[in-house]
Amino acid sequence: MVLTGEQREAAIQHLMSRGVAEVIVREDLEKKLRGDKQLRIKLGVDPTRPDIHLGHYVAFRKLRQFQRLGHKVVIIIGDWTARIGDPSGRSVQRQMMTEEEVRYNAQTYLDQLSKVVDVDEAEVVWQTEWFSAFTLEDVIRLTAKYTVAQMLTREDFHNRYESGSPIAVTELLYPLLQAYDSVAIRSDVEMGGTDQTFNLLVGRDIQKESGQEPQNIFTVPILVGTDGHQKMSKSLDNYIAVNDAPQDMYGKIMSIPDGPMIEYYRLLTDVSDEEIEQMQSDSASGAVNPRDLKARLARIIVADLHSEEDATKAEQAFDSVYRQNQLPDEMPEFAYVPGTGILSVLTGSGVASSNRDARRLIEQGGIRVDGERVTDPESTIANVGEVVLQAGRRRFVRLVPAS
Repeated sequence: MVLTGEQREAAIQHLMSRGVAEVIVREDLEKKLRGDKQLRIKLGVDPTRPDIHLGHYVAFRKLRQFQRLGHKVVIIIGDWTARIGDPSGRSVQRQMMTEEEVRYNAQTYLDQLSKVVDVDEAEVVWQTEWFSAFTLEDVIRLTAKYTVAQMLTREDFHNRYESGSPIAVTELLYPLLQAYDSVAIRSDVEMGGTDQTFNLLVGRDIQKESGQEPQNIFTVPILVGTDGHQKMSKSLDNYIAVNDAPQDMYGKIMSIPDGPMIEYYRLLTDVSDEEIEQMQSDSASGAVNPRDLKARLARIIVADLHSEEDATKAEQAFDSVYRQNQLPDEMPEFAYVPGTGILSVLTGSGVASSNRDARRLIEQGGIRVDGERVTDPESTIANVGEVVLQAGRRRFVRLVPAS
């Protein structure tokens, strides 16, 4: 779709104002966006995990906006640096990965990225295209472009150095290798989260040292997780995965606290700023139920990552369970032997990861059998027929007597 001059200017303003943490150098990037040159927009992917969540989706949406303006998105698969480990935001060293693990995770990452970004129109490159030919001389020449003092200005390195915690030489290499990616692909703009700002700045320095024009930096905010406090993270179990099934995704979005809901609208939707401000005002005054705003948010996100039809079905399923107190039409089944202990049923059905986890769920009041809350971890499933096991608000398992 070819944009008119007015549409293009509006798209640039939206790109530069919504879901943006910092732009370095803003004036330069705005000038280039209004020019005729197709910019190369770099996003480095460190495929250390096979799944991605809505926190990544914030950056993906920005990539999609750059694409709609006609710019080239360049996805760098960090198959080399992933085997070293990026310590950004970490206080300890991270374990290295095998080549097979990296390849598997990278392909999964690309499959999920394609839900938002036109991967066919993007340029996907692997670091091994240049680093596999790197010699010891190349490494030494690269390290000569940066000092240890400069590295220690990075907060996590500085804190670990001050506390006497170990910092591996390989970790000091990571920002330089990521920076060299920008040289290798001649990046005009590099995107990342605010926790990556230091690495992106190193990229500017190394490009300049290599005789290239320094890239502009475009960082996006860190999305708060479903707990409403900490950043969205798999390790904190407060995430919504991009690959979640529509009903699961809808239910998780409905579970977020009211506080971060407006920020979700700003970072994850194209609802206008004026309408979002009205939502915030109406919610604060009691003119609208935050639950209804959350339902709209869930519909938008599920439709974007799945389809409008999936969003409608997910909403209907959610309403039948939580507004009309009906059981879902479909739920997984687990065969049990009458008299089996509840802990064994919870772990065997996959509801709990361990007996300890199962006890925690029971103690928190999160387990029901046929609507009755389970309070005794030593109780058994004595019913000889089918019963419904409910864990929390969204998870149901049909327990079927084993034949």
